[in-house]
Amino acid sequence: MQIEAKILENEEIAPDRYKMVLSAPQIARQARPGQFIHVRVSEGYSPLLRRPFSVHRVQGQNIELLYRVVGKGTEILSKRKRGEYLDVLGPLGKGYRLPSVTSKVSDIILVAGGTGVASLMFLAEWISVTNPKLSILVVIGAKSREELLCEGDFRRLDCRVEVATENGTRGYEGLASDLLQKFLPLSGDSSNPLVFACGPSEMLKRIGKISREHRFPCQVSLEEHLACGVGACLGCVVRAKSSPYTYKRVCKDGPVFDAGELIWE
Repeated sequence: MQIEAKILENEEIAPDRYKMVLSAPQIARQARPGQFIHVRVSEGYSPLLRRPFSVHRVQGQNIELLYRVVGKGTEILSKRKRGEYLDVLGPLGKGYRLPSVTSKVSDIILVAGGTGVASLMFLAEWISVTNPKLSILVVIGAKSREELLCEGDFRRLDCRVEVATENGTRGYEGLASDLLQKFLPLSGDSSNPLVFACGPSEMLKRIGKISREHRFPCQVSLEEHLACGVGACLGCVVRAKSSPYTYKRVCKDGPVFDAGELIWE
């Protein structure tokens, strides 16, 4: 659906990292973890294309976005004011496939790199309500302690949280994928973990390899530049396993995929 969403909040919460709250009751009712919205960041035609943002949280009739300023579009968005309106499409895409209360999954592991933490916050909140018996381990990776996001929010959900920074200023010194290796297996031979990951493609590639080695299912949410956002332009395709291979659209067939179905090279 296409709506005019009122900006309720747009604040910098870390260097070049912003949280935006939008009044969007229609989207809030329908959104599921892993889905995204497509935002027209300005009222003019520059930039022409919309920008995709994962739904970070749903609070009543409001949705929250978590984004990093990386170019012209997000720079414009960071300057939008409370009380202004944004042209928004959503919710779009296929989100995370969640375990049922009768599934044999014993542990949930969320691996977030940078602002990839955005959709995983929504997922953790959803699981804590729908399947509270599941334990959740959250591994958050960032370049430095200043760039870490949502650690306290996950802890308030009673998640176990482990942190990795590339420069060693907080938690484990190294990558989130390396830190994940240290905690596997979680519960010995009886463990049946399900991993969800979102972040840079190289991190997701490593997480996918780890999941194959340890033989547990893994879903990854891809971060790609999107044009139309609805599957029409074929500008966001990724290679997936077939005979010999096929292409899938990140915006329509994803952004969440099983790690094992993608061709990473």
